[in-house]
Amino acid sequence: QVQLVESGGELVQPGGSLRLSCAASGFTVVRYGMTPMSWYRQAPKKERVLVAHIGTAGDAVNYEDSVKGRFTISRNNAEKTLYLQMNSLKPEDTAVYYCKAHTLDGPDFWGQGTQVTVSS
Repeated sequence: QVQLVESGGELVQPGGSLRLSCAASGFTVVRYGMTPMSWYRQAPKKERVLVAHIGTAGDAVNYEDSVKGRFTISRNNAEKTLYLQMNSLKPEDTAVYYCKAHTLDGPDFWGQGTQVTVSS
């Protein structure tokens, strides 16, 4: 049974930093390494949107325009963990952040989300 568990979300002041993690279980290391991954976020009363995407080897990344230069997505395939380093956080970054696994041979999987609140 595949499970994705996000962590690292908390209350932070504007201009601060956070590092989110998404730990995968139910994957072999080989299968995880073949699975593109993404971070999404959903602000209150808004749709869930893509924040960042990373290819299987970590060398193909793309970002939503508002986070370019501030957020960095990365992955450790040996540890089956996805990361999102978030710097220079703004109040508009406040949202529940979700990780998503884009499996090539089955359904996609979502984590349960972690709350990020940027406020003074």
